[in-house]
Amino acid sequence: MRIQKTRNLVFCAMFTTLTAVGAFIKIPVPVVPFTLQFLFTMMAGLLMGGRAGAVSVGVYMALGLAGLPIFAGGGGIWYLLKPSFGYIIGFCIASYVTGKMAENMQKLTVKGLLAANFTGLFIVYGVGMFYYYVICNYVINTPIGLWPLFLYCFILAVPGDICLCILAAYLTMRIKPAIEKVR
Repeated sequence: MRIQKTRNLVFCAMFTTLTAVGAFIKIPVPVVPFTLQFLFTMMAGLLMGGRAGAVSVGVYMALGLAGLPIFAGGGGIWYLLKPSFGYIIGFCIASYVTGKMAENMQKLTVKGLLAANFTGLFIVYGVGMFYYYVICNYVINTPIGLWPLFLYCFILAVPGDICLCILAAYLTMRIKPAIEKVR
């Protein structure tokens, strides 16, 4: 029992760190940069389960809001007013949902993992785009219409994340059996 708690703590810290590192591996896309954060937040849920996956992303959020410059655009409490912060909130929710879906699978399959990842993808983009719209139009007074929002915050960004969904499913199929042996 103690070994499992220690292992979970180590995995949680590892995925918090990987998410932070993933923020700096980015491809500039207009409005919202493409980063590897999505990959690591999905992997956290798939490999550790919903609760632990969400905790690792929650710790990442807390550290960034506390002032560590670990978000793609820096850090600090002011980041709550940055329109792209909604995607980070989406990472936390999606990691939980994806992890719960993986926990409930009788047997891990690529099809099941892809379904979990695409569900997480739609959560991230749904929460992210909603937050972006609200912050731009009602908080910082830089209005954005629905079509530009959809174009810049979904169409231009989603192809890379679809590839990350596939990569996360493949990596999970390879890594999860090794983790299970350690238990």
